[in-house]
Amino acid sequence: MSAFPSSGAVRAIGLMSGTSLDGVDAALIETDGERVGAAGAALTHPYPPAFRDRLRSVLGGGGDVPGVERELTERHAEAVADLLRRAGLAPADVAVAGFHGQTILHRPAERRTRQIGDGALLARLTGIPVVNDFRSADVAAGGEGAPFAPVFHRALAGDLGRPLAVLNIGGVANVTWIGRDGALVAFDTGPGNALVDDWVLRTTGRPYDADGALARSGRVDEDVLARLLAHPYFARPAPKSLDRDDFQGDAWRHLAAADGAATLAAFTVRAIVRALDQCPERPVRWLVGGGGRRNATLLDGLRAALGVPVDPVEAVGWDGDALEAQAFAFLAVRSLRGLPLSFPGTTGVPRPMAGGTCWRAP
Repeated sequence: MSAFPSSGAVRAIGLMSGTSLDGVDAALIETDGERVGAAGAALTHPYPPAFRDRLRSVLGGGGDVPGVERELTERHAEAVADLLRRAGLAPADVAVAGFHGQTILHRPAERRTRQIGDGALLARLTGIPVVNDFRSADVAAGGEGAPFAPVFHRALAGDLGRPLAVLNIGGVANVTWIGRDGALVAFDTGPGNALVDDWVLRTTGRPYDADGALARSGRVDEDVLARLLAHPYFARPAPKSLDRDDFQGDAWRHLAAADGAATLAAFTVRAIVRALDQCPERPVRWLVGGGGRRNATLLDGLRAALGVPVDPVEAVGWDGDALEAQAFAFLAVRSLRGLPLSFPGTTGVPRPMAGGTCWRAP
């Protein structure tokens, strides 16, 4: 590989496999690591159910991690190949791929975070330089290691009205608050889709609650909800972050399927509303990405509680299916140019922190 150019926009691929465990998102953008230019092709490669089960089996770090990591990496390579075909590009046309990998353990209080995914193997399979291991340096320095998209959100937001909240509802929900002067505050608000998805799978056999229909048909159990909202996480100041399974428990196990879905959806909404207590100023608008933006029960609950516009990110021309993958393309370019990926206001790291490990293509 020739030396990575020190300035100017380049074409980059971003790859994301999130806490929902639903598949690989891949996206192309052009960026110099400070501004976001043209967005290119994007796609999602869903995981087959058998692989989702294998992936779920290594959460926490047990089981056949090496075998799952290799298969995960190969599936990412397939997504890259499909993305290049769709865009009519060759590997040499892409400067770098940002490879988030799959988080299987996140314990920042113990200075531990682990994202599986073999960067060297992905570079060999794709013929494209790869940046991965974005979070380790932040966590080792005392940061929360998440969220990492805020600097990308700010670059995208341009002249949108501020203060602005960009909310991602994936397996875990997180928010980026962008102040009038560009200041950033970010943190995980609490559960996103993971608890509801796991509940719906367990009680109905379906992988998720499409459009929030099951939750909408049920009744919220306020006693259970109060116990969930008493979790000590909500008393902690931001920045703060969560593992996908931090809210696992049995408080709702006795509920009927619809009532459990309604209660867990309300938990996600009320946890997000509590995020207002951590924002320096109330946002004038919320833009919602992640799979949760398609859940009408969640969005209607947020609109009723927040009293300001709450819209899917498509309302401002962003691609909600590609947003997180695009962020890691952006972060990969920043990594190679030595620009910070995380900040005191986004992860609690003591100083702006660079990160990532680069693997050269053969």
